[in-house]
Amino acid sequence: QGYNGNLQMWCNRTPYRQPFTETADAVFANGDAPPAIVVYVDAWTAYGGSQFVDSPGTGRYHTYLCEDVVSYVDAHYRTLNAPAHRGIMGKSSGGFGAFITPMLRPDLFGGLASHAGDSLYEYSYTHEFADCTRYLRDYDGDIWKWWADFNSRTPFTKKADNTLLMTLGCSACFSADDDGTVQLPFDPTTGQLIEERWNRWLAWDPVRMVPAHADALRSAKAIWIDSARTTSGTSTSVPKRCETSWRRSASPTSTSNCSRAPTWQSTTATRCHWPTSRPSSPPSASSSARLRSVPSQRTRPEPCTR
Repeated sequence: QGYNGNLQMWCNRTPYRQPFTETADAVFANGDAPPAIVVYVDAWTAYGGSQFVDSPGTGRYHTYLCEDVVSYVDAHYRTLNAPAHRGIMGKSSGGFGAFITPMLRPDLFGGLASHAGDSLYEYSYTHEFADCTRYLRDYDGDIWKWWADFNSRTPFTKKADNTLLMTLGCSACFSADDDGTVQLPFDPTTGQLIEERWNRWLAWDPVRMVPAHADALRSAKAIWIDSARTTSGTSTSVPKRCETSWRRSASPTSTSNCSRAPTWQSTTATRCHWPTSRPSSPPSASSSARLRSVPSQRTRPEPCTR
């Protein structure tokens, strides 16, 4: 899911549209895609998201995804334990997690689909820092005063809530101190970037990560990336129409087309079919939406599977 998404939201029903889980079931039932195990993973945090990274501000969510979830699925389901049979997908913040994970762990994931994943940070984030600076004038430039207010009332009843929450949450993921103290990447009274902290954010920008992980990406069996023409009005870049996409396959003749109509909320929700021939036994495809849990919680939830 996008930022603020959680596991239960996969089953949300909106007028005239199937929930994602039912749509995914229909794809396999109709024979439109090779058999696969689809895993929905939850790693929601007190700040609304984990960005799938290990951070002292939220927890070790990338480790949770790659070590705990993958090993759990392989131990409990009939899988083919190899990167060629395991892929990951997501949208917005989930698209970011889907993009970086095969770069960091090509030994686990051999394909990715990133739908409007967060990237090119100077364009996707810095304009929101200016908005945050204006919103924080009502809280004497103190985001923690806003946080206390946010937790004392019905959430998302003020215009500032979405932008401030995502900025605080991403700061917990990208620029927290070693002791877990969350640090904003900009001065909350002037909006000026704090170079050392901002550089820590940029180190997680997928666009900047690609050169160092080019070999991992070249080894992938499939890559699907799309972006957006417009946004949904939230603080994340959620696509309404697919603008650009790129698919790379080791076996182009066996690649299924990703041409489904929109099926969930305001996104394209294009489904990428795994570009492999049908095996004699069902392959494993780890389709990760969001990994989330409360930062202070030490007990990790078991993944929900269908």
